[in-house]
Amino acid sequence: MKQRLPISREAAERLAIQALTFIAQDGERLGRFLAMTGISLNEIRTAAGEPGFLAGVLEHVAEDQRLIESFAAEAGLEPAEIDKARHALGGGPWERDSP
Repeated sequence: MKQRLPISREAAERLAIQALTFIAQDGERLGRFLAMTGISLNEIRTAAGEPGFLAGVLEHVAEDQRLIESFAAEAGLEPAEIDKARHALGGGPWERDSP
């Protein structure tokens, strides 16, 4: 059985940005993401530059079975690929730096 190579950090970042775009395309998904992360819509661009944010996006997707299945189907991926990308970015949830 052929094993797949680990995903590169750059590919994982692209996938996380794709996931964030997928979330943002639906008001309900976006509202839930904002509520769960505690950031505002205006803060997303800034937060995206913080270490761990993109891993947190993939963590958010992975926590909801329907969301991960919907995103994986739209992206043409297996859900396991999303998990590989999450781990390539450091895995685990993103915690916002509070002032």
